[in-house]
Amino acid sequence: MTSAVVTSETTAPGTGTRRRRPPRRRGTRQRPVGGGPAGVFLWGYAAFAIVPLLLMLLSSFRSNADLITDPVGLPTPPTFDSYREAWTTGSFATYFGNSLLVTVGAVALSTAVSTLAAYALARGRSRIFRWLESLFLSGLMLPIHLAILPVFYLFDSMGLIDSRLGLALMYAASGVPFSIFVLTTFFRQLPEELEEAAALDGASPWQTFWRIMVPLVRPALATVAIFRFVPIWNDFLFPLVLLRRQEKYTLPVGLTTFFGENATNFSAVFAGLVITTLPLIVLFLLATKQIVAGLTAGMAK
Repeated sequence: MTSAVVTSETTAPGTGTRRRRPPRRRGTRQRPVGGGPAGVFLWGYAAFAIVPLLLMLLSSFRSNADLITDPVGLPTPPTFDSYREAWTTGSFATYFGNSLLVTVGAVALSTAVSTLAAYALARGRSRIFRWLESLFLSGLMLPIHLAILPVFYLFDSMGLIDSRLGLALMYAASGVPFSIFVLTTFFRQLPEELEEAAALDGASPWQTFWRIMVPLVRPALATVAIFRFVPIWNDFLFPLVLLRRQEKYTLPVGLTTFFGENATNFSAVFAGLVITTLPLIVLFLLATKQIVAGLTAGMAK
């Protein structure tokens, strides 16, 4: 079966000649790389990843008695009592607030510092800028969790143990190499004629950077923010080592205490997991277009 080819002719304005439009094919569909087996594998992997999340969501709307009687089933009728109980029982709301404060603060500080540094490195011409860029990028070679002991001793000498500010500063510093790597590439893709035109119009270097360059790299900023938000929100090791008091715990550490307090209240546990996962899902849904644009920028010629 062959697909139909549609051609048409148009008359160029001001001339009597006709030009032929390129043929347009109908009925063609793009196939995934690898063909049918790859599609089956991807659908299977998606189901494997989504089914546990769906079970967690459905279980959070069921009562604890229903879960004990029938672990796998539909909420009939759905109830929000488990969410109310999870939020008000213990210190779950405190854990959520601590995670939000530390994560947002670390991402904002890391993105701001990295944006300024990346712009300077992208426009610098001397050897010192190349050396500084290599120094920053060398941080990508060392996983931050391998430096847990030096970080602990450093924070102990600075009095930042059991401090949410210290935890946020550590996360912000650890995200600078990756952020600079991404943002420097974006700034170098922007033509320097934009800055020259802004200077001719009387714009200062700061106005050129803030009003022209930063909006143009917005997809990269969204990509960097998302890729830093997720590991900080889910990190368990550093809050466990650097925090002491329970009222300062973030969600990954606080959930261990919450699970112990609700060992037999399965519906409240599932509700707590949904509340913990919900900000990440909402963030990805709101920034999907920006993330795709940031990851694919520079690929098309």
